Amino acid sequence: MRKSLLFFLVLIVGLTFVGRLFYLQIYDTTYAELSDNNAIRTIFDYPQRGYIYDRNGVLLVANQPSYDVMVIPRNMRSLDTLEFCALLNLSKEDFIKSVERAKRYSPNLPSVIAAQLTKSEFAGLSEKMYKYQGFYIQKRSLRDYQVNHSANVLGYVSEVNDYTIKMNPEYQMGELIGAAGVEKQYEAVLRGEKGIKYIQKDNFNRDIGPYKDGIFDTPSVRGTDITLTIDAKLQEYGEKLMVNKRGGIVALDPKNGEILALVAAPNYDPALLVGRKRSKNFTKLYYDTIAKPLFDRVLQGEYPPGSPFKTLTALVALQEQVITPNDYTSCYGGYNYGGSKPLGCHDHQTPLALIGGIAHSCNSYFANAYRKTIDKYPTPQEGIERWRQHLRSFGLGDYLGYDLPAGNKGLIPDAEFYNRYYQYPKYRWYTPATISNAIGQGEVLLTPMQMVHFTSVIANRGHFYTPHIIKKIGDTDSIPEAFTTRQNTTIDPKYFEPVIQGMADVYKYGTASKPYIGVPGIEICGKTGTAENYIKINGKRMQLTDHSVFISFAPKDDPKIALAVFVENGYWGSRWAGRIAGLMTEKYLRDSISRKDMEQYVLNGSLMSEYEKPYSGKPFRINQ
Repeated sequence: MRKSLLFFLVLIVGLTFVGRLFYLQIYDTTYAELSDNNAIRTIFDYPQRGYIYDRNGVLLVANQPSYDVMVIPRNMRSLDTLEFCALLNLSKEDFIKSVERAKRYSPNLPSVIAAQLTKSEFAGLSEKMYKYQGFYIQKRSLRDYQVNHSANVLGYVSEVNDYTIKMNPEYQMGELIGAAGVEKQYEAVLRGEKGIKYIQKDNFNRDIGPYKDGIFDTPSVRGTDITLTIDAKLQEYGEKLMVNKRGGIVALDPKNGEILALVAAPNYDPALLVGRKRSKNFTKLYYDTIAKPLFDRVLQGEYPPGSPFKTLTALVALQEQVITPNDYTSCYGGYNYGGSKPLGCHDHQTPLALIGGIAHSCNSYFANAYRKTIDKYPTPQEGIERWRQHLRSFGLGDYLGYDLPAGNKGLIPDAEFYNRYYQYPKYRWYTPATISNAIGQGEVLLTPMQMVHFTSVIANRGHFYTPHIIKKIGDTDSIPEAFTTRQNTTIDPKYFEPVIQGMADVYKYGTASKPYIGVPGIEICGKTGTAENYIKINGKRMQLTDHSVFISFAPKDDPKIALAVFVENGYWGSRWAGRIAGLMTEKYLRDSISRKDMEQYVLNGSLMSEYEKPYSGKPFRINQ
């Protein structure tokens, strides 16, 4: 009997809750009546966005108070438009456009008329708002950037548009949303939850207090703070090194895939996209089609990787067992494959084995290794597919899966690509038609992020973690499992050792030894690169000054940082990119700089004359 009584008691309570919930959701129109009631004014309580910190706890982004002038069109009455516009610092035309836009959005819901007033503007306006029925001041918070760097990483927030509202009904006109960078990627975490207040009005349209003592009000919930993997000091230093240069620097911790620095140049002060001047500043940045400050070159720029790609050519050839570390190749100033011109090479000792081939960046050595790889198979199509399969295991030719919204896939061409290009089977093609792939030219394209990623894989002797920029969400150290899962390439770990030794010897007697661009006391493994740079002018393909490229990691036997540096029109690898990589390495490992000579060279150096000059013929080029 007692068991039955308990059962029926639980059943009755459960049915009561279900019934009440059904009534509130289906039949109760209290909240609808509140929104339609002319005597009730609805005020949204917008939450503060979560703060953003760097890996060492340095505050990067906070909040500051701001005030928006809102309008509910149906509540508007006649007003002195010129006086009101003067108070808002708006033109009459812009005011009318804003009101008409608000009416189209909804006559019953609030819309922004003048956004992001300062404290002084708010003080001068608030005491006169009683004169303008239908208008009120909404307090909210704006971003307050504590640093003047990292704009491409942090991103910015902007007002939602009609499309965003349509796709995300939880947003309303006038609300702010993360529009780029971390602000966009972690919008759901940072934004918090908005609250709502219902204010009762008298017959003179004056506020008389909370409706029903606020029983229907809900408080806002502050956004969650996040901690990034970025090292703010390293990021700031990298941006200083890239002043008057275009390109980017990416630094990773090979042990876990954490992004230490993500420098895109030129960049801008993130504070420019905050406040009432945001729209004007954004327009100026957006229409700068020459410097492209809003274009994230490290994530979106697709470039021929040049000679750093030779390390991958070697690894694939070793895995395919078409070469050994002790096989020698002779070089006679370049690799002649029957084309219109050979793959030229600079002066160095010959013949060379693998380690020396990397140190001296010998085109002939890697062209031979690549050709042996492709020709191992019955057809070039099969060979290309096998080559591509190995490179895909490094994550190349696809999005890497990092947690930033911008990015491009790059290109690792497949057999179908060449079949289309050469109209196969009408015309047959063979390995020499693709030989430029061996040295990171031809059709191969990578982003600087992809370049630092494969460098990190080499540093780890064949495994990697997906690059990511989130270190901590709130007080928990838990991050998505995708960023903590170890992944392996198709290359056996034993084949990485001779490649790494060759990269170490780059500094000892190779392409980074004269001039020496290393750091005393730190054994850096690196690879210089000179990437050919073509552009179409009036439909004609023409060659411009080469890009300066460099990849590296350090220390050799216990890697703590991997780097990729790309400087547009920088001539050759050791001239700009190699020096920058050395300085970034020492800055991170020692927090000081001993190579003051190299630092001054980079800080005082400028490539602006190179970017501004018209095309004047084929530039001097040395492929290393």
